[in-house]
Amino acid sequence: MAITSTQKTADGVVRHVTGSHLDDAGTPALATITLGFTPRYFAWHNVTDRISYEWFDGAANGTTLKTVAAGTRTLDTGDAAISVSGGVVTIAAAVILQNKQYRWVAR
Repeated sequence: MAITSTQKTADGVVRHVTGSHLDDAGTPALATITLGFTPRYFAWHNVTDRISYEWFDGAANGTTLKTVAAGTRTLDTGDAAISVSGGVVTIAAAVILQNKQYRWVAR
């Protein structure tokens, strides 16, 4: 049996950014968020319907942990919900619904 483990320690400065998003267009577009740093964690919360997507450092782009209102958690690769490239985070249009309130967190 082999155990593989990695750890990334903060360099003394912890960056934490939050924001909100509302798209009232008939067909909402993807969202692009420029952070100014590469996050190790990013969460996108639909607070209207209580659905969350979380991306963790080391996960492939588009691979997220999805939690629905009932509490069911699944590994989601079909929606390609969150993609991270350096300090730019892209939220897929497939997970942005019209007139829904979103909150996000980056660390």
